[in-house]
Amino acid sequence: MHVMSTAASKEELLRDLLKRVSRLFYTTLVVVPSDVRDQVSLAYLFARAADTIADTELIDRSRRLSFLNRLREQFVGDQIDWAQIRTIQQAMGSLQQDSAERILLERLDECFRLFLDFSSDDRRRIQRVMTTLTQGMEMDLGTFPGNSVADLTALKTLEDLDRYTYHVAGCVGEFWTSLMCAHRKALANWDIQRMSDVGVRFGKGLQLTNIIKDLAHDLQKGRCYIPEMMLAEAGLKPQDLLNQNNLPRFRPVLIRLVRLAVEHLDQGWLYTMAIPRYETRLRLACMWPILSAGESLKLVMNSSDLLNSTVKVKIPRSKVYQIMAMTTGTVACGYAGTAYWGHLRKQIV
Repeated sequence: MHVMSTAASKEELLRDLLKRVSRLFYTTLVVVPSDVRDQVSLAYLFARAADTIADTELIDRSRRLSFLNRLREQFVGDQIDWAQIRTIQQAMGSLQQDSAERILLERLDECFRLFLDFSSDDRRRIQRVMTTLTQGMEMDLGTFPGNSVADLTALKTLEDLDRYTYHVAGCVGEFWTSLMCAHRKALANWDIQRMSDVGVRFGKGLQLTNIIKDLAHDLQKGRCYIPEMMLAEAGLKPQDLLNQNNLPRFRPVLIRLVRLAVEHLDQGWLYTMAIPRYETRLRLACMWPILSAGESLKLVMNSSDLLNSTVKVKIPRSKVYQIMAMTTGTVACGYAGTAYWGHLRKQIV
């Protein structure tokens, strides 16, 4: 078992794991203020570890649910069950084909040791977001029984979709708001509950964007996040989305979902503009995902291959870096950023 003894070694652990798990996230995390960077980093790594457990198809769903529940239990009380952590590491680590995910699980004990070094308030924030996120992952495993089109299952209602997007992303808006208000003096006067609610909309918008652009790939895994109710209103069934020729029939449903995503992201933009201008880093950390999501939705609306599982609807990394350069170059200027977002959303809906 690895042992960490200095602040430098803790930072090295986070930096190393983040680089391995998501280089893009590591790149964007640099802009987050240093006094909250470790908390955000560790919460992200815990979420990725939970997601890795939920997605390990080499073991059946009941075992995945069991290990996911064991992980969540570590965030319920004040004590860490190190034996359970070792069990998770030994059972799940060796099954990972992705070396980054294997290393993350192998070093999960170190992540928990770092977690224990945080203040009690920051630990509670991470505990809350992790218990909520893992509930969303359990919802995933419970709702979708298989891993292929042969077991294709859809969410039932728009309310189910809303609840799902809250659990897997909206709750991050609450976590972010609580953390930033506690550590950044510029946000000390924020109405935490009201801004948390806006932050939830922010997170839902990002997740809904992911659901829309990844539709065809999720269908191949037996997962249809487009509610049956919405499809039925257009005379469609989940299986109809496997046929690329049904895109014109699906388009009214698509437009409705994209508009909902944009409405959520509009709230995210209001959230961003409520951050004082001199908190440049926080503004940039919020601007980047919104503008990237907007560019993704623009691609979706112009794509003739949305239902084609062999085509990945994804903005190029160069576009992401272009967004970063533009917003950084204008020092997160609200006028310039809002003009960009306003122009972008007109191209979407």
